[in-house]
Amino acid sequence: MPSGRFRTAGESGWRIGDQVLDLRAAGLIDHADMHRLMQVTPQERQALCQALSEGLRAGSTRQLAWEPALPPQSAVELGLPCEVDDYTDFYVGIHHASEIGRQFRSDNPLLPNYKWVPIGYHGRVSTLQASGSSFHRPMGQSRAPDAAQPVLAPCAWLDIELELGIFIGQPNVQGVPVSMQAAEQHVFGITLFNDWSARDIQAWEYQPLGPFLSKNFASTVWPWIFRQTMSTRNGGCVSSWPGVSRTPRCRVSAVAMSWRWVRRSPSARWPAQSGS
Repeated sequence: MPSGRFRTAGESGWRIGDQVLDLRAAGLIDHADMHRLMQVTPQERQALCQALSEGLRAGSTRQLAWEPALPPQSAVELGLPCEVDDYTDFYVGIHHASEIGRQFRSDNPLLPNYKWVPIGYHGRVSTLQASGSSFHRPMGQSRAPDAAQPVLAPCAWLDIELELGIFIGQPNVQGVPVSMQAAEQHVFGITLFNDWSARDIQAWEYQPLGPFLSKNFASTVWPWIFRQTMSTRNGGCVSSWPGVSRTPRCRVSAVAMSWRWVRRSPSARWPAQSGS
């Protein structure tokens, strides 16, 4: 089951089909801090998942007590699944890297370091938004191939990449590396992430230090996190209450997609929809 936050008061909840279980109202946690929930140990997460499965089972003694804590998803306001302190956008997938590189360096799309070291850059947390938000068309400098000087204008080449987002729950001590064997223990879960890019602005500004304004005007995140190591029987926490849909087992992969929009007025607002 996916986890996330919803409004009335920034509560943490689990998505149960088309409903949301308020964990605090159900007595499963005593706070509304998603960070605290993400930092619990895998064993504590497993215990919470077990309690959810038992409580949602048909005939459970908690069924009547939990019904007020199960509002329909359509009745709550969803937002970012947690407060994000920092994030890094990695340049993964050799086919995607080759395709994007070809747009800027047709003769040398894949640089020599790509196969040896992780390539990434820090995003701007202040422009991170939940899926369904809107944002203004980015404005910046770009230069046509045959022009002598750049011009300041609205973006004419907006690109979207559907990516896999990974939430880290267990932090490491600064300066202490995490081994490959232990890396998975730090992962809380995965989500869908939309990376928006102003490619015409990026082509002019990205050398020599990489993207700047062309990549930090907006990024959008699905409101739910598919959790790591939260399975019990049949590979997941499932519900058997009447009227509550079973949550299917999901496999999420990252797919890169690109479109060009060139016939929008400069005042247009771009709909920021995640692939969900």
